[in-house]
Amino acid sequence: MHGSSDPIARFRRRLLPGHNSLARASDRFEAFLLKLFLLAALLTVPVAAAGSANHARQVAAAATDAVGRQAATAFLSKAAPVRIVDSESVGTDNATTEATWTDSRGARHTGGVLATPGSPAGSPVPIWIAARGELTTAPRTASTAVFDSVLVGLWLWFAVVASLVLFHRVVRLVLDRHRMAAWERAWAVHPRSGSWP
Repeated sequence: MHGSSDPIARFRRRLLPGHNSLARASDRFEAFLLKLFLLAALLTVPVAAAGSANHARQVAAAATDAVGRQAATAFLSKAAPVRIVDSESVGTDNATTEATWTDSRGARHTGGVLATPGSPAGSPVPIWIAARGELTTAPRTASTAVFDSVLVGLWLWFAVVASLVLFHRVVRLVLDRHRMAAWERAWAVHPRSGSWP
């Protein structure tokens, strides 16, 4: 059903009030601002794309992350504890378990690594170690760099659009108060004529 309650029709009337003979100056000003905000939202798309353009920097940072880190294998010194799952907790979170590993110099290290609950002693666990053999986190990958750069661009665009929407709401609230005041003045002067402000 298309009519006054149709959101698309209402938006069209707000955007193009010039076709309406009852449109007020405030309606035309609101339509002008709405067009300006839509244009600004479209113009921020390239800006958001520029936010994604830091992909090269992200990839370089990922390559830097990989320097001095290497993949290794740790072996559990004892069995990983079994996680008890009840009706209020679900999942298979890894448990920190004592393990040993050897670095590239042949030095042996001991520490806590994350292992699947219930893993028996001697089970291999993939880990990442730094130059001296200490545990470290896995370096960022190129795919992670791509995801991060795209996410930055999307969040930048969303922030700009959200700011525009908020500003439009505030302006519309002010205009609505102005229009209501005009209505009240008109009714005070012509209470029975039904005149439009």
